[in-house]
This record gives sequence, C-alpha cells and structure tokens, in this order.
Amino acid sequence: MRTDIFARLDREPEPPKIEVPRMTRTRLALFGGTSAFYLAIVVAVLLSTWLVTLDWKIMLFRPYQQWPEIHGFLDYYVVLGQRGPTAVMVAAWLGWRSWRQHTLRPLLCLGAALLLLNVSVGAVKLGLGRLGPHYATQVGSAELFAGGDIFPSGHTANAVVTWGILAYLATTPRARRYLSALSAVVALGVGLTTVYLGTHWLSDVLLGWAAGLLVLLALPWCEPFLAVAESWILAARDRVRERLRERRRLVPSLPVASGGPRPGFFPPRPPATEEPAREPAREPVGVAGGRRAPATRG
Repeated sequence: MRTDIFARLDREPEPPKIEVPRMTRTRLALFGGTSAFYLAIVVAVLLSTWLVTLDWKIMLFRPYQQWPEIHGFLDYYVVLGQRGPTAVMVAAWLGWRSWRQHTLRPLLCLGAALLLLNVSVGAVKLGLGRLGPHYATQVGSAELFAGGDIFPSGHTANAVVTWGILAYLATTPRARRYLSALSAVVALGVGLTTVYLGTHWLSDVLLGWAAGLLVLLALPWCEPFLAVAESWILAARDRVRERLRERRRLVPSLPVASGGPRPGFFPPRPPATEEPAREPAREPVGVAGGRRAPATRG
C-alpha cells in the first residue's frame, strides 16, 4: 500500500459512497429568497428606478480611468468568468474525478448546470435586449429592448456556476466550505471587474449573481435524471465492450498461412467440382487425318 501523497492520485478500487445533495428546507428557502431577489432586480430595471440611476452614476464615474494601474491585471482576471476557458479547466478536473471514483456524476452535473445556465440566462438576455454601457444611447435610460444581450451578466453567472460546481460536488463538509468561499470570492471579483471595465451595468452583475446561484440551488432536482442518464450510458458502454470481446474471440490467434484455424465468421468455400472427362470429337465420315479425302471422278 502506498503511503505517499501521490497515492491520492491513484484510482480508487471501487466507487466510493458519496452523499448526493437533496433539496432540503434550507435550500428551498435560499431558492425562494434568491428568486425574489432576481425578480426585484428585473422589476427595478424595467421601471427605471434608483438602480438604473446608480448604474449611470457608476458608468459616468468610469472606474477604469480612476484606477488605470490595475487595468492590465483585471483584463486577465475577467477570463475566470468566460465560459470557454473555465469550462475546459473545470471539465478536465471533473473528468479526472469521474475516472478516479468510477462515476460519471461530476461531468453530468457540470453539463446539466451549464445547460440550465445557458437556457435561463440566454432567454432573459434576448427577451430584455438591454444595451451595455459602451453602447448606451440616452443618459438615464434603462436601455431595454434595444437589441442588446447584456442583462444579466453572463460572465458573472458563469463564474458562479463553473466554480460553484466544485463546492457542490465536494465529498467532505470541510472541502465544501473552503470551495464555497473560494468560488464566492472569484464570482464576486469577476462581477465587479466587469463593472470596472465598463462592459456591464451594476444591475447586470447583481442579476448574474442571482442567476448563477439559482442554477446551483436547483441542481438537486436534476440528480434523479442524472442517475438515469449515468445508468444508460454505462449500460451502453458495457454492451459495446461485450461486442468487442465477442469479435476478438472470433478472430484467429494465428494467420491461416501458418497453420492457424480459419475465422469462424467466414463461410467455408464450397469444394471444387471435378469436370467430367470430355470425349474426343469424332471425325466426320470421309475425313482421314483431319483432311478431306480427294473426290474421284467416275
């Protein structure tokens, strides 16, 4: 048995017993409170309340001009909220987790969370059509239904979901607490960075935080479907493996030229039939030696 730290990287001999999160009363209360907050932000923007005024004040303040020395660092930091790079990084980690624990649940949870995120956030973005600060046309306006796709902030919601899924899939309470705090800090920083860069209004970021949190809170409702999907995928894998084993059994171990058996799946060739001996052709009457006899005159 290995006792060094690298032993934790080895594959576990059998699938561990992992407690799947359930939709508890606390989670339901958080889901309801976050939903109310989400709705309040949408109504406040629709009615052009004080929140829209605050959006304009922050935009006109132009934080990227006030503190230009951190602009370069934040240009790289905001990548932690981009869907492509973060999905690849987290999928690589969860893929290793799936291999080590003999289960597809980590990857399926990530796929389900990203699907819910894209559908829910994308629908609101396209439905409200809000323009971003750099494309605003009228001071004090909410810039809704103008063909934009900025509300809620996809960067912020993606940061909440992509890094929060690590805390959701943690196997110990201690790891879950640490990863929850880390993902909250990353998501908070990504959201504020988009406000600093002027790519999002503050209300976009607030709604993005709520949208991402709603996806994470709703994941326990998806667990039964993920279990069915995992069983179906593993059963399909086993069927493919069994077919490959059957084909390997039918393939000969030695080539036919070296005396090995013929493949069982090739039909045997029919035996060659002997042709009957042909009788020599009879010469016609009056023919000798293959030549016609000369005719005699009488």
